[in-house]
Amino acid sequence: MKNYFEQYLQNPCLNYNLAPFSKRMQEYYGAFIMIAIGLGLALILSNLQNILIRKRFTERKVMPYESGMDPVGTARDRFSIKFYLIAMLFILFDIEIIFMYPWAVQYKQLGIFGFIEMFSFVLILFVGYIYVVKKGGLDWN
Repeated sequence: MKNYFEQYLQNPCLNYNLAPFSKRMQEYYGAFIMIAIGLGLALILSNLQNILIRKRFTERKVMPYESGMDPVGTARDRFSIKFYLIAMLFILFDIEIIFMYPWAVQYKQLGIFGFIEMFSFVLILFVGYIYVVKKGGLDWN
């Protein structure tokens, strides 16, 4: 009589890969090496400046940088609501343009149905743009 383990291994319903762990992991060695190289290189390059460069702090170097201008006033200044409206409109239209990339990739598979759908999408965007222009949302005056 065979022992229980041999009977368990010969069962056709239990077709497990019982190879040693190192044998099964061989196909992942390349990925592990690439991850290790990437992490090692990132750590080395991010700390290389601390090793090679001597830091000299001057009053000019520690001053806040604001587009090449000397900082004037406080950071708590109020902005016009137009600034925020322009920013939101930019984000709105920019994100909507991102939806056109998958359509462009699948254009041939979508056929005329995809073209009509994208045309209606662009038409709705254009109507929104006309509305914003008529309301003066893009005027800086």
